[in-house]
Amino acid sequence: MVSGIDPNKVILTGENPYIRLAHSADGELTTRTSLWKLIMSPFGSGNVLFIVSTLTNSIPRVYSDNIQLARWFQRDIAKLQHPPFGDEDLQVIEADFDAYGEINAFWTETISSYDDEIVMTWFDIQEPNMINHPPNSRPGRRHGVYACMIPTGGAQLTINGTRAEGSTFLSSEFPDTQAMSSLAFSESWVEERN
Repeated sequence: MVSGIDPNKVILTGENPYIRLAHSADGELTTRTSLWKLIMSPFGSGNVLFIVSTLTNSIPRVYSDNIQLARWFQRDIAKLQHPPFGDEDLQVIEADFDAYGEINAFWTETISSYDDEIVMTWFDIQEPNMINHPPNSRPGRRHGVYACMIPTGGAQLTINGTRAEGSTFLSSEFPDTQAMSSLAFSESWVEERN
């Protein structure tokens, strides 16, 4: 990379904030989310939320404003991160996405469908760090990932006003992020060129 240009093919770029909640730092998750806000992908721009929680009766859900993007994500990425999210028999629920906040204090994402209003909020914002995983540098992962990870010591999720059980935790067990919940901004995924 003498020229300063990464030789790999860019697959997607955007944001991937997520929340994981549990009753203890090493406890079973009560809520797991993965929110993708993409500027560019093989299926254009769009948003996808994958969620499973005690609030969804532990049944995974997928919300999106771009169904082709959601299905591609399920096949190519989501199933590697959490296999139940890759189930293409899951309905893709049409939704609108919005965000607001002051990044040094808190950040909130809203996902609104016909039946549900989901509000995800991160707070106790920590110092950002950059991750750099070239393609095939992690077992079972052909994609490379570059991102600005902003760990958060606090996170909250509600569905239709009901708050999900559990808390999020800062932890050395998450070496890339230092937290169970993070704001992953400027995230780009790449793969080796043929």
